[in-house]
Amino acid sequence: MKNNKIVVLSFFILVLLSSFGMHKFYVSVTQVDYVPSKKRVEITSRVFIDDFNKVLEKRYNKKIYLASNRQIEGATKLVESYLKEKIKVRINQKDYDLQFLGTEIDNDVLICYLKVSFSEKITTFGIENSVLTEMFREQQNLVHTNINNEKSSFLLTNSETTAFLEF
Repeated sequence: MKNNKIVVLSFFILVLLSSFGMHKFYVSVTQVDYVPSKKRVEITSRVFIDDFNKVLEKRYNKKIYLASNRQIEGATKLVESYLKEKIKVRINQKDYDLQFLGTEIDNDVLICYLKVSFSEKITTFGIENSVLTEMFREQQNLVHTNINNEKSSFLLTNSETTAFLEF
């Protein structure tokens, strides 16, 4: 029950902040769900588009224009590469590659979908999330997990980018 309140509160904060054109609060929200029936771990990450643009532009030294009619060709591939570098998953003491599924836009937020194919029982789960931390020292990455019907939440920062669970 407590974790549900945290998820709802986190989402409310993200939606509230996305309604302002400029913001001084740097946050992303990532939801991780293990879905045994689909034999995969599903990851949904929500990141402010303007912050993501700044990071990609600095990294690739060109204007990207995410989620606009001026978005450059290949922008989605840049988003995929960046996320695969900044989000890492370790299941049962083994590193797994993320599969990028795509993105959608919700107001000022880019919603990114990823997955890891996995069909065994999860005994340990680790996640590293350092999205946007190289540019914004104040960046906070909220990570909510629902694995083996156990919910947990973590606040990851520039100095603490990983979370670990044992079941």
